[in-house]
Amino acid sequence: MSRSIAYIQARNLNVTFRPPRRAPVRALAHFDIDVAQGEFLSIVGPSGCGKSTFLSVLLGLLRPDSGELTVAGRRIRGPGADRAMVFQEFGLLPWRTVQGNVELGLELKRLPSERRRSISRRLIEMVGLSGFDGHYPHELSGGMKQRVGLARALATDPQVLLMDEPFAALDAQTRDIMQSELLRIWQQARKTVLFVTHQIEEAVYLSDRVMVMTKRPGFAKKVFDIDLARPRDYEMRVTPHFNEIKLAIWHTLRDEITGVA
Repeated sequence: MSRSIAYIQARNLNVTFRPPRRAPVRALAHFDIDVAQGEFLSIVGPSGCGKSTFLSVLLGLLRPDSGELTVAGRRIRGPGADRAMVFQEFGLLPWRTVQGNVELGLELKRLPSERRRSISRRLIEMVGLSGFDGHYPHELSGGMKQRVGLARALATDPQVLLMDEPFAALDAQTRDIMQSELLRIWQQARKTVLFVTHQIEEAVYLSDRVMVMTKRPGFAKKVFDIDLARPRDYEMRVTPHFNEIKLAIWHTLRDEITGVA
C-alpha cells in the first residue's frame, strides 16, 4: 500500500494530564505518525504508554497541549461523523435490541426509519448476526456483543474506525474467530483502522503496519511493515516469516519495557 499521501497525520503531539493535587503525567511527547487511507495500523506498547490517549485525541474527545492532528487535511477540533470507536467494554444499551443498538447513531442523525432499517439489516448481516435483530444484549455472547458494537460503529459510515483493545474481554477461541471476522469486514468496508492491542500476534495477523510505542511519555519508537499476503488465514500464523515478524516486534517491545538501549 502506498503511503506517499497521509490520510491521518500527527505532528509533534504532546498531551499532559494534570490531576488535582497530584503531579502532572505526560502521556504523549512529540508523537508523529502518518496513516494512509484504507490502511490497517495496529499500535502496541507498554501499559500506560499513551495508546488509548492517542485514540482519544484522534476521536476528538481530548485536546492535545500542542501539536497538530489532521484527517483528510482537516484539523481535529472535536468529535466528527468521519470517526467512530469500538470499545473493549462493548458499551451496548441493555434496553435496546441488536437493531436498536446498531441504529442509535442513525437516529441521532435523524435518518428516516426505513433508511435506518435498511442500513442496520445490511450491517447485522455483514457481522454475522442475521436473525438476532430482536435480541437484547443479555441474550448475546461476548463475541456477539462485540459484533453489535462493530456494526453500530460502521452504521454512520465513518472513514476512520478506532478500536481500543476490542477483543481483550473475549476467550481465546472467540478472539481468534473475531480477528478473522474483522479482516473479512475490513475487506468489505475498506475503512482506515487504528487498532490498539497488547497481543503482538493479533497485531501482525491483522495489520498492514504495526507501530511500537515507547514507555510513557509515548511516541513511535519503530513502525514495522507487515509484508504478508492478503487475504490471510489462521494457518499463516505458524509460518516462519510470520514468526520472524512477531519476534522482531517482541524484541523491540521487550527492550522498551525493560529499558535496554
